[in-house]
Amino acid sequence: MYGAQILTLRTGPVVEGYQIYSAVITPIQILLLSVSLILFVTLWFIVDSTKVGKAIRAVADDPIGASISGIYPEKVILYAFGIGSALAGMAGVLISLETNIEPTMGLNAVLKGIIASIIGGIGSIPGAVLGSFFLGIVENLGIWKIQAGWKDTIAFVALIVFLLLKPEGMLGTRKNKDRV
Repeated sequence: MYGAQILTLRTGPVVEGYQIYSAVITPIQILLLSVSLILFVTLWFIVDSTKVGKAIRAVADDPIGASISGIYPEKVILYAFGIGSALAGMAGVLISLETNIEPTMGLNAVLKGIIASIIGGIGSIPGAVLGSFFLGIVENLGIWKIQAGWKDTIAFVALIVFLLLKPEGMLGTRKNKDRV
């Protein structure tokens, strides 16, 4: 519809950010951080404290056992898909406030999100957040010493190290410990 032109959601003039030590943070970045924190707490509350969240955890753990106890796995999967789609839509809007809109704008974010969730521990919402912070810190400390073009390589090296040394992630739990 728009062709090959790059679009943006930003309106108004670009304002200077706030200096915090040697870093500069813009008002848009503060908004992104605030909304992300609210979405994280909301998701954690839904998954941990509501009936739907308990059903999602039950179906994720054992779909047959959940269906025996009266939970409809298909319905729960639709709820989980809806929640995930809503979060993905919000992520797209938030990313587009900071960067330009183009067809492949979220590809790198999805890749880094998967790596961060593996590092933090699959199935752990706080683990995914911790993995994201860890990955961001490792990448930025890495490009501080080497070229910025190696940022994605640093992420993959961190992923490989975690898969070799701690495959369950930072906050994940190892299942079937007696298997080799």
